[in-house]
Amino acid sequence: MATLKTMMMALVAGSLAATAGGMAYAKTDGKAFDPAQFQQRLEKRVDKALSGTDATADQKKQVADILGQTFKDMKPLHDQRVQNRKAMEEALQAPTIDPAKIEGIRAEQMKIADASSQRFTKALTDAGKVLSQSQRQAFFKNWNQRHEHHHGKRG
Repeated sequence: MATLKTMMMALVAGSLAATAGGMAYAKTDGKAFDPAQFQQRLEKRVDKALSGTDATADQKKQVADILGQTFKDMKPLHDQRVQNRKAMEEALQAPTIDPAKIEGIRAEQMKIADASSQRFTKALTDAGKVLSQSQRQAFFKNWNQRHEHHHGKRG
């Protein structure tokens, strides 16, 4: 049962990481996106999440690189989600509602969500292979505490 609990915590933390990474990716404050600056922020977040562990600098870099590549890979999916939200808004505001069109947009959103979930789950698995069990547990504990501090505890 602890394995299931750990896996569920990993998935929750992964979704939080995806959200945080996506927001960091999208947040440019009106400036052009700087991949080097994004990677530095990501490395800083990973370093904080692994603070207090025996994770080496190499392990931290590997995890940050895995997550960085994942966010790059997921950027087109994010762009597709944005386009689909706009299409859904237009379809729902059209003079005539077209249920088939709306269903098509919804189905496409679900495909994109599934592709995003698959890609991020792969990243979590790859990052998990770099860290020991105790390092993974500390990572998710620290990541979740940081998230709760900024967004409040849920559930």
